[in-house]
Amino acid sequence: MMLSQNTKQTYPRLLADIGGTNARFALEIAERQFVAVRVLACADFPRLADAMQSYLGSPEIKQELGKLGTRIAHAAVAIANPVDGDQVHMTNHEWSFSIAGMRQQLDFSTLLVLNDFTALAMALPYLDASQRLQIGGGVEQPGRTIGLIGAGTGLGVSGIVPAGTSWAPLASEGGHASFAPANNEEVQILLNLWQQYAHVSAERLLSGKGLELICTAISGKKLNAAEITHRALDGSCSACLRTVEHFCGILGSMAGNVALTLGAKGGMYIGGGIVPRLGPLFAASAFRQRFEAKGRLSGFLAQIPTYLITEEYPAFIGVSAMLADHLDKHK
Repeated sequence: MMLSQNTKQTYPRLLADIGGTNARFALEIAERQFVAVRVLACADFPRLADAMQSYLGSPEIKQELGKLGTRIAHAAVAIANPVDGDQVHMTNHEWSFSIAGMRQQLDFSTLLVLNDFTALAMALPYLDASQRLQIGGGVEQPGRTIGLIGAGTGLGVSGIVPAGTSWAPLASEGGHASFAPANNEEVQILLNLWQQYAHVSAERLLSGKGLELICTAISGKKLNAAEITHRALDGSCSACLRTVEHFCGILGSMAGNVALTLGAKGGMYIGGGIVPRLGPLFAASAFRQRFEAKGRLSGFLAQIPTYLITEEYPAFIGVSAMLADHLDKHK
């Protein structure tokens, strides 16, 4: 959703990446030059506008704006939610707002609000070798569709399709596609979860809450996601290690589904907050084997590289590109 009045392209711009747990903010002072990055807990603020005002009112931001001698006229927000029309109601948090109302309240000339994984997908062409890590084999084909999946508070799915000299992002809620078990243990996990949920989506397992549900299903242990990850990494809990192994395998299968669906010959990327925390467990997991394990189409998937996004704040890159494109079109 895009709202703008005077769209003279000026810096600085406010960029935000809003998840179900954290709200990340940055000032863009020139093309893809981000400063004053701050991460705020969503639970600390009753509304998104309050979190934005807190960021904008901080001494650091006031100092930056003072040095630049100007106000912020243009802003873009990537949010973990579908964006369709003026009203936004978050599914993984309690915030809801009117885009037009928030633009007026914060006195922006432009306020662009878009799905967070759409923004992250738009960052992918700009990532260099220092911002991604290849997992397994495969070689990307330039100018071909690129896929994206990422587990955090929820499961995001997106991609970008070549469109002339630029890219067209896909707005998707593919994380809510039905979970499909690939072995007997996963069948038992699904049967367990069916006792609680009428529909078991991929997101139900591939998320922070999903780690907890898998652990309970296979062991009866009720641990939070951070404890599961920590105990798996230090080797102190076999059930936690099995939980992480299941998680990585299921993620590989789902990533393969997305790559097949999109024909992602440009590569398949893994984002989100969970996988980077798994460290060597992910690299040693069955992720890549499960990614390729699609029967007659295994050879097709073996050609597609999978990359873990290692850039700390990749969504800002995509938000920046989409805001710049919007302002270019409304000069």
